[in-house]
Amino acid sequence: MTARIFKPAKNAMQSGWAKTKSWQLDYEPEQPRVIEPLMGWTSSADMKQQVTLHFDTKEEAVAYCEREGIPYQVLEPKELQPRAKAYADNFAFRRVEPWTH
Repeated sequence: MTARIFKPAKNAMQSGWAKTKSWQLDYEPEQPRVIEPLMGWTSSADMKQQVTLHFDTKEEAVAYCEREGIPYQVLEPKELQPRAKAYADNFAFRRVEPWTH
């Protein structure tokens, strides 16, 4: 039962960065998922896949795993490179393709 500690990615459906400041702990699946023959649903007997814990800092999540004796791996988030954007860039002469409707 290995745990992953990571920062969740930004929701693609929203422009905001809500729920991306905290660190999340998820358990790796111990058993593969199985398709039930009667209904065709995907199921698993591994109940730890349903557990998600949230922590304010990475150190809190690591301390929790060490205190409980859970092996873990930390996935560091990629640093975003801020892009300078301006409305005037839409009409600049240096555009690769001309701006038209």
